[in-house]
Amino acid sequence: MKDKNPISASEIGTLWLTYQEKTMILRILEYFIEKADDQQAKNIMGGLWQELSYYVTKIKNIFQEQGIAIPIGFTDTDVNLEAPKLYDNGFDIMFVRILKEISMGMYTLNMNMSYQDEVMEIYEGLTSTTQKIYKSSTLYLLEKGILTLPPKVTMPKSSEFVESKNYLNGFNLFNKKRALNDIELGYLHHGIETNNIGMQLITGFAQCATNKEVKQYFVKGKELAKKQIKVFEDILLQNDVQFSATSGSTVTPSKVAPFSQKLMMFCIYLLNGFGLVGSSFGTIFSLRKDVSMKTTLIAKDIYFYADEGVKIMIENGWLEEPPQMEDRAKLMKD
Repeated sequence: MKDKNPISASEIGTLWLTYQEKTMILRILEYFIEKADDQQAKNIMGGLWQELSYYVTKIKNIFQEQGIAIPIGFTDTDVNLEAPKLYDNGFDIMFVRILKEISMGMYTLNMNMSYQDEVMEIYEGLTSTTQKIYKSSTLYLLEKGILTLPPKVTMPKSSEFVESKNYLNGFNLFNKKRALNDIELGYLHHGIETNNIGMQLITGFAQCATNKEVKQYFVKGKELAKKQIKVFEDILLQNDVQFSATSGSTVTPSKVAPFSQKLMMFCIYLLNGFGLVGSSFGTIFSLRKDVSMKTTLIAKDIYFYADEGVKIMIENGWLEEPPQMEDRAKLMKD
C-alpha cells in the first residue's frame, strides 16, 4: 500500500480521529462489561468490543505501513475496572446506542473523504457493525421497557402542499401557530432522549471528578442538558403533546472515577460535536420559526460550552494534537 499510493491527508485525519474515538469506546465498554449484571447486555457489548478492537488494529497497521506515528488515544491507564458501578438500570446499553448514533454520521463523512480501498473497507465494516449494534441495542431497550417511543399521531390520509407563508409563523402573537409537523416532533423527541442520557452521564462524571475546574465544567454541562430538555418539553406541551419520559437510568452514589479525567473530557467533547450537528439538523428542517430559533440558540450554547472544554483539555495536557501539514513559513524562516 505504501509503495503503490500513500494515503491522503484527509484519510490520515479521519483514521486518526477514528482511532481516538474507538480506543475511548473500548475502554468504556471494558468497564461496562465488567459491571454488567445482564448477560444479554454483556453479549451486545462484548460483540461490539471484539469488532472495534479488530478495526483499531487495522488502523494501527496502516499507520505502521505508512510510517505514520501511532496515536496514543486511550489505553488501559484510562480505565479503572476496580471502580464500583457508577450507573445502573440499563444505562450501559443506552449509552452504547447513543455512541452508535454518533458513529453512523462520522462513518458517512469519513467514507466521503476516503480514496484507498483499504481505508474505505474499514468504514464499510464499521458502518455494518454500527447498524447491527444500534438495532440490537434498540430492541434490547424496548424489551426491557427502558426506551420510550416517540409520540403517536393521526395517520395522514392525503398528500398536501403548503399554501401560505403563515406555515412558518411562530413569533407573531396575533397569528395562530400551526401544529407541529411530524419531522419537528421527531427532532424534539430525539433532543429530549439524548439530553436525558447526557445528563445522567455527566452527573456521574461530576460526582467522581477530582479536578475542581473539571468538576465545575461537568456541573455546568448537566445544567445545559436540563435547559435543553426543558425547552423541548415546553414546546411539546404548548402544542398539546405529552412526552412520556423514559425510565432512564440511575446514577449510583459512587465517587470513584471509572475513567481518567482525560477520557471523560474527550467523551463530552465528542458528545458536544454530536449535539451541534443535531441542533443544526433541527434548525434546518424545522419550518416553524420559533422552533428553529430555539434550536439555533441551543447550538450557540453548546458551541461555547464545547470551546470551554477544549481549553480545559489543553491546559491539562489532555488534548492529543492531530497530524498536520508542514509549516512552510516556519521552515523557510528557520
